[in-house]
Amino acid sequence: MSELSKRAAPEAGRLGRIIDKGGYVFAAGIVLAACILLLEVFLRYVFNSPTLWAHETTTFLCGLSFLYGGLFSVSRNSHIRVVLIYDAIGPRAKRWLNVAISILSLIASGFFAFACWIMVTKSYWTPTGAFRMETSGSAWNPPTPALVKGFLFLILIAMAIQFLILAINYLRAPADRALETDA
Repeated sequence: MSELSKRAAPEAGRLGRIIDKGGYVFAAGIVLAACILLLEVFLRYVFNSPTLWAHETTTFLCGLSFLYGGLFSVSRNSHIRVVLIYDAIGPRAKRWLNVAISILSLIASGFFAFACWIMVTKSYWTPTGAFRMETSGSAWNPPTPALVKGFLFLILIAMAIQFLILAINYLRAPADRALETDA
């Protein structure tokens, strides 16, 4: 694995480095979810005393981690691309393709954030305007659906900003740098 694939892409800027470091928190969330599941198995099968909260908590932690993973891959420039075309073009064309991909992804992230905002307003406020977070409806009934939707909204905003930073930095970089930053 190259040194470049172990950290944020240089074009991702300061935000990319912050996002990259934040990945450790969400990786710890997956480890915590695994520990909770292990505890749940132990409590259920050894003491015949399952919890009400384990399944929803692990689903919540893993869901947040997966959402953050999309932002994390953007900061590392490790998103999916059609390399058959990308690898066949020269550095100058790659630079412009990186700019175009970043701008299109910025637009898509913005549209998704707008759509997500509609979901967030419905999950945080009643039709009368009173604040009430949407809950899961289970016996434990935590507000995890509202929290996940709010987190998704924030991730999409951060992703749009990250794509803007990438587009600007790809435009500012010399054409021959395109080869150095490919994931």
